[in-house]
Amino acid sequence: MNGLHLIADIYRCRSSAGLLTERAELEALCVEGCRNAGLTPLGAYFYQFLDEQGDAAGVTGTVVLAESHLAIHTWPETGDVTLDVYVCNFSRDNSGRARQVFAAVIDALAPEEIVSHEVVRGRLEQGVTS
Repeated sequence: MNGLHLIADIYRCRSSAGLLTERAELEALCVEGCRNAGLTPLGAYFYQFLDEQGDAAGVTGTVVLAESHLAIHTWPETGDVTLDVYVCNFSRDNSGRARQVFAAVIDALAPEEIVSHEVVRGRLEQGVTS
């Protein structure tokens, strides 16, 4: 179960409004970002929230990976996003791939501020480590 968990609170994003409010646009960014980083998407579920007028609002979603997952949640009212990328490093070190998709999503969001953490998970003496 060794792996790397990347966590970010992303504030005041300056990207196109669509990334924060349009399910299809955010899903495409996340799924393609995972593929481009060399990870293996197995499926994705993204949910479109609507405001009181029925217009697109926030989005929450996850990409299930053979290597683990990416999860993202948007708050377009404030331009904020939370992002988690977790990869297992059992048969190969996926840490670089996780960092690549993490950076790609953050770059696309163009935030003014990021608070992020890297958590190494599992027992370091077993399997591949980050």
